[in-house]
Amino acid sequence: MRKIVLLSILFSGVITIAHAQADSLMDILNSGTPTNKKEYVSYIFKATRIINGSSIENLGAGVLDFRISHRFGRIDQGSQNFYGLDNATTRIGIDYGITKWLMAGIAHNTFNKEDDGFAKIKLLRQKQHGMPFSLSYAGSVSMQTTPAPQLPAADSTKWYFSNRLYYTNQLLIARKFSERISLQIMPTIVHYNLVDSTKFSNNTIAIGIGGRIKLNKRIAITGEYYYRVTNADLTVSGQKTYNALSLGVDLETGGHVFQLMVTNSQGLTDRTSIGQTTDSWSKGALHFGFNISRVFTIIKPKEFRGTTGGKAW
Repeated sequence: MRKIVLLSILFSGVITIAHAQADSLMDILNSGTPTNKKEYVSYIFKATRIINGSSIENLGAGVLDFRISHRFGRIDQGSQNFYGLDNATTRIGIDYGITKWLMAGIAHNTFNKEDDGFAKIKLLRQKQHGMPFSLSYAGSVSMQTTPAPQLPAADSTKWYFSNRLYYTNQLLIARKFSERISLQIMPTIVHYNLVDSTKFSNNTIAIGIGGRIKLNKRIAITGEYYYRVTNADLTVSGQKTYNALSLGVDLETGGHVFQLMVTNSQGLTDRTSIGQTTDSWSKGALHFGFNISRVFTIIKPKEFRGTTGGKAW
């Protein structure tokens, strides 16, 4: 809990007032979802993910986001593995804004050869005068595609397809305190159909906290931490697991956003990063990584159809 308190102080204790400026990337992300600037608070985060986990932001209706996430191996592996660069994992995904309040996505991960899909629904939006925070629901399912293990002939245990499935449910509660400071809390339940032992619960309850400090129009510092309330001693194939902590930098240029980070989690799905991280910051077992996002307006908002030039805002 001490880490949650320290991160809360880091992301909410510094309040800096700055003049509001519309970021070009967020103009694209929110195309098709015109807002009343006198009412709603916009651009709480720069991208639809803080680092590993989802942010409160949604894609605009008709907007497609092609995303590549990369996590290298452990930095402390030394020159033998080129400080982790020889042992990398990748997630390639496509997200799409279905309506102004609903987005969904699918992806393939090389880590554990896992496929995943998710949906995110806006429930409440922060207002300048009124609603003090934004609220969304995010749910995901992932499926491991590695070959089924060969069980001994004398073993009566059966291997079921359902053993491959994992589910995550989250509430995303976010507030923009100023033009520069944003904070998000993420109550989370991860369900594992299969765990190492009956002494572990199939459900891991975690509380996530994430934040953003905007340095200028193009650069922001981000952080993300998940504290496991239950299953803190969960093992994965006999390996001890740790709470996931990630620190990063967002760099935005036009329709691209580059997210650079250092994290103890090499997994790129919710179930691996939140509940099954097997490396520790305290032991120096860290991974360098990045996310690259490129957004495209696939379906032009009806209020802009027939127009030429300019951005769909």
